[in-house]
Amino acid sequence: MAPLNVHIKHAGNKYDLVLDPEQPPSAFKEAVYRSTGVPVDRMKIMVKGGVLKDDSDWKKIGPKEDQTFMVIGAAGELPKPPSEPIKFLEDMDDTELADALGMPVGLTNLGNTCYMSATIQALRAVPELQTALTESRDTNPIARSLRDLYTTMSRSTGGVMPLAFLSMLREAVPQFAERNRTGNGYAQQDAEECWTQLTNRLRDVPGALAPGASSSRTKFIDQYMAGTLVRTLSSPEAPDEPPSVSEENVLKVECNITANTNFMAAGIKEALDQAVVKQSPSLGREATYNSRSRLSRLPTYLAIHMVRFTWRRDINKKAKIMRKVKFPTEYDALDIVTDDLREKLQPVSRKRIDIEKARDERRKVRKRTRAAVPATQAPNAAVAANPEPASGGDVEMSETAPEPAAGDELRPEEWYREQEKAELEALIDPTIKADVGASQTGLYDLVAIITHKGAAADAGHYIAFVARRALTGNEEDQDWVKFDDDKVSVFPAEKLATLDGGGEDSAAYVLLYRSKGL
Repeated sequence: MAPLNVHIKHAGNKYDLVLDPEQPPSAFKEAVYRSTGVPVDRMKIMVKGGVLKDDSDWKKIGPKEDQTFMVIGAAGELPKPPSEPIKFLEDMDDTELADALGMPVGLTNLGNTCYMSATIQALRAVPELQTALTESRDTNPIARSLRDLYTTMSRSTGGVMPLAFLSMLREAVPQFAERNRTGNGYAQQDAEECWTQLTNRLRDVPGALAPGASSSRTKFIDQYMAGTLVRTLSSPEAPDEPPSVSEENVLKVECNITANTNFMAAGIKEALDQAVVKQSPSLGREATYNSRSRLSRLPTYLAIHMVRFTWRRDINKKAKIMRKVKFPTEYDALDIVTDDLREKLQPVSRKRIDIEKARDERRKVRKRTRAAVPATQAPNAAVAANPEPASGGDVEMSETAPEPAAGDELRPEEWYREQEKAELEALIDPTIKADVGASQTGLYDLVAIITHKGAAADAGHYIAFVARRALTGNEEDQDWVKFDDDKVSVFPAEKLATLDGGGEDSAAYVLLYRSKGL
């Protein structure tokens, strides 16, 4: 066959070449490369029957004089290899793996200090606290030591030894310096007691004061982690006796566990509604009173204490309640607030629930859209792979764009979020808006858990589990991080139900919930 004068199209340009059917296709590709700059290994030349290959037979392709071929591929040099060899996850050690995955670091166990490590890691789910500690000039030694520890942890890639903070904690709270029975080491302590002691000793850390906000709460803990509990005492035996009402700030809500407790919400209601016996001033004798407690203020961060340790009089010993109690990852706290607060929060809460449903629907639509894109492109790819010669012998690729999927009609998510925020802000009660650190919705997401592992109340092991979104700020990240002292690993969200209790394995002991935002 005699050489043919042909044309090639690439990136909107047209080139004239000579195709010699007596030469192999690789020779034609070299000519195309010299004209277009597209490297041979990144080049696709569309011919009758598909793509021109090095072993293609020109007789079967049947090129014609003045025929046009479409060339696909980017001109330029190939990407250079990485300066360092690629290392796969399975070949990395723990430090390299944590760094590659952006994992936070753990804390070295200094001898029965898991209770402290778990508490410190759980508090990392409160990023506002770290900001407040950094900006504070407080002379509180615990606050300074915790700030320094968090700073060290943020700059480290391996396990951190919290020796300085441990020494400061034992000095401030001598209880944590108790020795074990043999006297050759420190005794195991209670993580809930550590949580209580630590948050109480951070109450001097200054908080935030927004323009126009109330100045009655100026400390961080009081703003973001303290609720107000209103307790009403009344006796059915003395109906003429006026109810006794008291009020106190609380840093946690108790969840009592009895033989009939199956759910956290039921245990909380049981702890808030109790019967007590005390002296009646009007009757002049002891009488039974109904104690009803409700929260008149909900903080941004709500801590729940699962009361798993109790004193058993029959054996004169502290024992652990092993019962399985289910806890939710989303919690509606309107059932435990005063009527006045419920009335203020309910409009925002209901609207927030509706908005969440709409967000879920948008996620589903966008997910279906992403899944549909390859399917809509497939027919066009088939046409491109088997083009038919147009009149005059030209071979053209189809440039028809895929039809837009239904989800393409959605606006950017940021647009919806701005609209939703404006709607919710219009429903917030002015007194709640002025209360810095107060929950504006009454709806909560679970962000941290401290668990206790083992059957003995004065022994066992504490582990912290923290939602990755609370550490990274990425709300789409659904996984959790398990902090077992200095061993840090990813914990799938679907396994949270295994922490309900019911045996000697890890059981939820302290749960931290964060108020849903606008």
